[in-house]
Amino acid sequence: MGPDFDLALLGRLLLASLLGGVIGLEREIHGRPAGFRTHLLVSLGSCLFCITSIEFYRIFGDFSGARPIGVDPGRIAAQVVTGIGFLGAGAIIRDKAAVRGLTTAACLWVAAALGVACGAGLSYLAVCVTLIAILNLLFLKMVEKKLRRDTYLSLKVWGEDSEEFISRTCQALAPYGVMPDDAKFERNMELRRVFLEVQVKRPRNVGPAEMLAALSKLDGVKKVRIE
Repeated sequence: MGPDFDLALLGRLLLASLLGGVIGLEREIHGRPAGFRTHLLVSLGSCLFCITSIEFYRIFGDFSGARPIGVDPGRIAAQVVTGIGFLGAGAIIRDKAAVRGLTTAACLWVAAALGVACGAGLSYLAVCVTLIAILNLLFLKMVEKKLRRDTYLSLKVWGEDSEEFISRTCQALAPYGVMPDDAKFERNMELRRVFLEVQVKRPRNVGPAEMLAALSKLDGVKKVRIE
């Protein structure tokens, strides 16, 4: 193994670190927990896995033609795709009716792919993917803000334990597209109270304040919360 080859491998590692760090920097600026250092390390580690896999193939493979080579150069690199899942899952946060962190998880996945590409020597493709990812993160976000999107609310109602109360509440929620089967019910026999929880698609012409006022006027309602 000559010095030139060592420099080439070092260049792949540095390029993977740079490209992964560029994507992570955008996440860092937006205050995401998986930011600059995380993306850089993911891309760097993926690159090293890929280089190691290729080196195993070169060192231990039998290229005499007398028998099969016996080494799969893609086996180690392929595990990166599976292994990156635990970091992606850790970046996703469920907050009531909302889910946050999907974009960051996707960025980690792309950073891992960039590392593998750099490790395989596909520098041109890695740079192009980085540019596409940055353009997506910076400019498509502006487009998303202009789109009309459906939003969902978590609606919780506490009231008297009676069939009439449940039916009245379901009737009041019907204009918002909520069916009785969509709701979760909880009954407290000691306090004779019933609790109803449902995810509601927010109407475009009705705000949470109007929904809160309409449900508060129902007979038997003790408490209403919209999140």
